[in-house]
Amino acid sequence: MTLPKGMVQAIYKDTGISQYQGNPLIEALPPILDRRQLKEGLSGQIAFRPTDIYLDGPTRIHVISQLLDNFFQPLSRHIELESKLSVMLRQGYVGRNLATGELNAHIQNGYERVMQGDLAVFRFEHVESTAKSLAFIGCSGSGKTSSLNRILATYPQLIYHETYNFTQIVFLKIDCPHDGSLKSLCHNFFREIDAVLATNYVRRYVEKRHSVETLIAVMAHIANTHAIGLLVIDEIQHLSVKHSGGAERMLNFFVTLVNEISVPVVMVGTPKARSVFELDLRSARRGAGFGAILWEPLSKPSGDQVISRTEWGAFTNRLWKYQWLTKASPDVTDEIRDTWYDLSQGIMDVVIKLFVLSQIRAVVTGVERITQSLMRKVYQDELKPIHPMIDALRSGDVTKIARYSDLTIPDVDRKILELGHLLRSNQERIDTAVKYGGNEQAIRLHNMLVDMGYVSELLEPLINRAFENHPGLVMKDLMPLILSWYQSAEIEKTASSKPKMKAMKKADWHTLDSNDLRFLFSQSANEEAFLESLSREGLLFDAENWINSFG
Repeated sequence: MTLPKGMVQAIYKDTGISQYQGNPLIEALPPILDRRQLKEGLSGQIAFRPTDIYLDGPTRIHVISQLLDNFFQPLSRHIELESKLSVMLRQGYVGRNLATGELNAHIQNGYERVMQGDLAVFRFEHVESTAKSLAFIGCSGSGKTSSLNRILATYPQLIYHETYNFTQIVFLKIDCPHDGSLKSLCHNFFREIDAVLATNYVRRYVEKRHSVETLIAVMAHIANTHAIGLLVIDEIQHLSVKHSGGAERMLNFFVTLVNEISVPVVMVGTPKARSVFELDLRSARRGAGFGAILWEPLSKPSGDQVISRTEWGAFTNRLWKYQWLTKASPDVTDEIRDTWYDLSQGIMDVVIKLFVLSQIRAVVTGVERITQSLMRKVYQDELKPIHPMIDALRSGDVTKIARYSDLTIPDVDRKILELGHLLRSNQERIDTAVKYGGNEQAIRLHNMLVDMGYVSELLEPLINRAFENHPGLVMKDLMPLILSWYQSAEIEKTASSKPKMKAMKKADWHTLDSNDLRFLFSQSANEEAFLESLSREGLLFDAENWINSFG
């Protein structure tokens, strides 16, 4: 049997847990992952090839930009979240066993509620709910949605049980509507079901003027008809107390889903959803709740902590490895890490975007490395919309922070395009793509030779000559051939004329090597800062101690 895209055939495996034994809805799920497997499953896949460092600037911008969507570093908070979701999903199925008829009892109860139009009625009194709810709170940019998506992606969304001719929806994720009404939330549920199963619930229920109570009853019935294991409701802060009939009514909606309908619910939102979360957490009816997870920005390590063993250290160390810059430092310095934290305040989305934009700026300006001054310049120029939020977090004032719980960084893609355009329009940089007719190998070879110090007008004719005379050779064979030609040409050139020293403008000192005194001077705000840089690099001679050593 050929299954639709996104659906897998049920394969039943013993979980080793007696409570789950004999329940097809649980035994068809992937095995429970240990910590190592989970980290491997969640880690982002970044295509990093060292030779890409020598690609031309416009191409490198595209390579660097992949970090925005693909970088993901599993931290202890992700392990905790996955563990809770894993338990919620499986525990929610304990009272809905497909093999024993318990699921059918839930379905029959749901049908009765739809027919009677009353959420309190039931046909089978013995059916109990084992579902739990979870409030997942954090400011925008803390990685809530991306983390949830990665964790849910470790499960198939649809499982077909051929023995029972039944399709199981393992998880369903819906967004709260911007108009903030419960009715629109129900409508989003039906739309998502139709998108997953190719059903026609929208036509049957959305296009008719049903009351919210009726829609909730139908929604709950459908949830059990398709054995939804986990219902994730994102952007819960969009729910409006006014448009939903009050906070109490919203709470009743979630309590009904969890306690009476047996569907585990994860409510995801920013602190602006406090009115819903606080009622849910205080309610005496929510005895089966799974509590709340609060994600705050990554904290700055204290002086006595080992950086690499903190979440901030692990996150930045991993991200720092993904640099496509010819003069990049292999390790992030304490000074850069401190600046990085000061400008991001540990908000992971800001940390990544600041790093990406700084790296692109380094390519555009020719600095080819990330420095403190460059990072601060990027923050000032490109991230102005988030300055009030960062200032509030930096102040530690709770009332100020509360005003900016919905952090957004708009138009990052547009800023990257603008930087790419700036790079292409910079006439002082060599357009190697034109020089070599778009030959990617020739361009890469040119950039590698320039980085090795072979900066000369001889490169272009020699590289073109090599590709014309030896089209079948690979790069590792072309390199020594070109170098031998280059050295011979340089000897002839030296014999015929004296070499001329090329002066470098002070404005270009920031493009020099990191240990060049002129570069260190360009990165210093004043003479005192320059002396500190020299001392830190071990370049400052302590004459007084040297004289005293003879005494």
